[in-house]
Amino acid sequence: MKLYVSPGACSLAPHIALTIAGLPFTVERVSLKSKSMAGGGDFRTINDKGSVPALQLDDGKLLTEAAVLLQYIADQAPASGLAPSHGSFERYQVMEWLNYIATELHKRFSPIFTPGVTPEGREAAWTALARPIGYLAGKLEGQRFLMGEQFNIADLYLFTVLNWVGFAGFTLDAWPVLQAYHARVAAIPAVKDALRAEGLA
Repeated sequence: MKLYVSPGACSLAPHIALTIAGLPFTVERVSLKSKSMAGGGDFRTINDKGSVPALQLDDGKLLTEAAVLLQYIADQAPASGLAPSHGSFERYQVMEWLNYIATELHKRFSPIFTPGVTPEGREAAWTALARPIGYLAGKLEGQRFLMGEQFNIADLYLFTVLNWVGFAGFTLDAWPVLQAYHARVAAIPAVKDALRAEGLA
């Protein structure tokens, strides 16, 4: 399999998942600005959305969208414990978290990273993020990960998005629970490996 990534983007989450799963894969870096690939060529010929992540399977088929890739990877390596089994209530809870992170957290960062955004626009976007961030902090109070003691693919997605707080020049100082949570996920060996592979550690 080949995973198309841009360092630090939401493609980091499936990168970590593939590392944990122990599945064979290669990585192709993509410039989100120019849509060019490190190995040459226009990324849009691979994924016409022009966005990462994209996972090219061994048979040439392509999957996109971080929440979908995370579930696909987990299902290829069920022994990894990255996701509960299909059909279980816990699996639907993980899907619920993936959807919440994608719609309420991930997309709210977009205005902050939009070229030409004004300082007022950045602050407004950050203010809008306070509600879902605060909600997540409340849910993580008293537990190690989103689903309790065992981390899963939803934690990988949340960890990746929380990284953007620092990239955007903000902090999680108002949410010490999330700071501690982020540090716990960052300490997982496979997370460290993926961060190093993307030049982020």
